[in-house]
Amino acid sequence: MSDDLFAAEESVYQPLAARLRPKSLDEFAGQQHVLGAGKPLREAIERGQLHSMVLWGPPGVGKTTLARMMSDQADAHFITLSAVLAGVKDIRAAVDEARIHRGQGRATVLFVDEVHRFNKSQQDAFLPYVEDGTLIFVGATTENPSFELNNALLSRSRVYKLRSLELDDIVVVLTRGLATVDKAPTVDESLLQSLARSADGDARRALNLLELALDLAETDEQGRPVLDAAVIDEVLQGTLRRFDKGGDLFYDQISALHKAVRGSSPDAALYWFCRMLDGGCDPLYIARRVVRMASEDIGNADPRALGLALDAWQVQERLGSPEGELAIAQAVVYLACAAKSNAVYTGFKQAMADCREQPSEEVPLHLRNAPTSLMEDMGHGGDYRYAHDEPEAFAAGENYFPESLRDRCYYQPTDRGLEKKIAEKLAHLRELNKHSTIRRYE
Repeated sequence: MSDDLFAAEESVYQPLAARLRPKSLDEFAGQQHVLGAGKPLREAIERGQLHSMVLWGPPGVGKTTLARMMSDQADAHFITLSAVLAGVKDIRAAVDEARIHRGQGRATVLFVDEVHRFNKSQQDAFLPYVEDGTLIFVGATTENPSFELNNALLSRSRVYKLRSLELDDIVVVLTRGLATVDKAPTVDESLLQSLARSADGDARRALNLLELALDLAETDEQGRPVLDAAVIDEVLQGTLRRFDKGGDLFYDQISALHKAVRGSSPDAALYWFCRMLDGGCDPLYIARRVVRMASEDIGNADPRALGLALDAWQVQERLGSPEGELAIAQAVVYLACAAKSNAVYTGFKQAMADCREQPSEEVPLHLRNAPTSLMEDMGHGGDYRYAHDEPEAFAAGENYFPESLRDRCYYQPTDRGLEKKIAEKLAHLRELNKHSTIRRYE
C-alpha cells in the first residue's frame, strides 16, 4: 500500500467513541461482576481461551469491544456481521473465510451484532460450524437470549449478562475522552456528572454527547474549548432516557409499574410511570395497562378503580399531554392506594380453564330460553323460579350450573374493601341454600 493511501486512511474521521475503544481489560469500564479478578470471562480473555458466547446487555456497555479483545488476545481472525443487514449468504461467506484461516492454523471469531434479529433458519446456519470448531461464535444482544435465540445455539454458547455502567464509570470514560482532546479543557465535575447521567449507562452515548459539546463550545484565548453549563444544557436539551419499545427494557419497566401498584407503593408506581414517559412511551399504552391493573389487582375490593382508570384513559385521548398524563398519574396513585383483590381475576381464570377442559355441558332445561310454544312444550324454561318473586329476591336451593359442575366456586372475595361486604352477603346466601327445602337436582 502506498504512503498516500496510508495518509488517506489516517485522515479518515473516527468518532471519539471509536477512538477511545479500550485496548485492554485495564482500560475497560465497569462489568466487574464478569471481568473482576478471578472471574471466568476475564481469565478466558487474558489466557486467550476462545469459547462461543452470547453477550447480553444494554447498548454501549462494551459487547463489541470484549469480542474484539478476546479475538486479539488469542491472535484469532475476527469477522463481524450485523444481523440487521446480513443473511445466510453472508454467514456462508464467513464460514468460507474461516476455513481458509483454519487451514493456516488460525481460529476465527465470528461476532454477530444484534443476533436476536436473525430468524431461526439463520441461527441454525451457524450450528454445524460452531459444533466442529470452524467458528467461535460471539453474539451480542440487547434482548433476553432465552426468548430470542434457539436452544440449540444457546446450548453451545455461554451467556454473559452485562450491566449498564454506573455513574462513576461513565465519568471515568468521559475524563479519558477529555484527555485525548488537543488543548483539553478543564471541566467542572458537576457538568461531567450531568453528561454521565444523561448517557443513562451507555458509554458510547456519553462520548458522543461529549464530542457534540466540544464541537459546540467556543474557545478561550489559549484555544481550549470552553465547556460551561450553557453548552452542556444545549447538548442535553431534548435527550431521552434509554427505552426500546418492544424490548426487554420496555417490558421490565411496565412490569415494575404493575408490581408497584399491586404492592401498594404509590411512590414507586409514580417513579416507573414517569420513567416510561421520560423514555418516550406512548401514554395511551400505559393507560390501557392501568385499566388492566384495576381489574386484575383491585377488582371488586374497590370498583371505583376501574372507572377512574377508564376516565384517565379518556382524558389522555381527548386532551393529550400534559393533562392526560396527570390524569393517568392520578389513576396510578389511586390504584396503588386502593384495597387489593385478585379474586375476580383468579375466578375468571379458573372458569376459563373449566370451559376449555370440561365437556360442553347442555344448558339445563329450566335455564333455557322459550320464545316459542314448541320450546315450551319441550320443557324449555319449565319450573324456572323468578328470583324477584322469592324472599330476599333469592331463589334458595336453585342451581344455575350444569349438574356436573353444581358445586364449583370460582369467585372467592377477600376480606378487604367492598369485597368484605360481598363475602358476607355470599356467605348468607349459601346458608339459605343449605337450609332450603327446595333443591334442584336432588
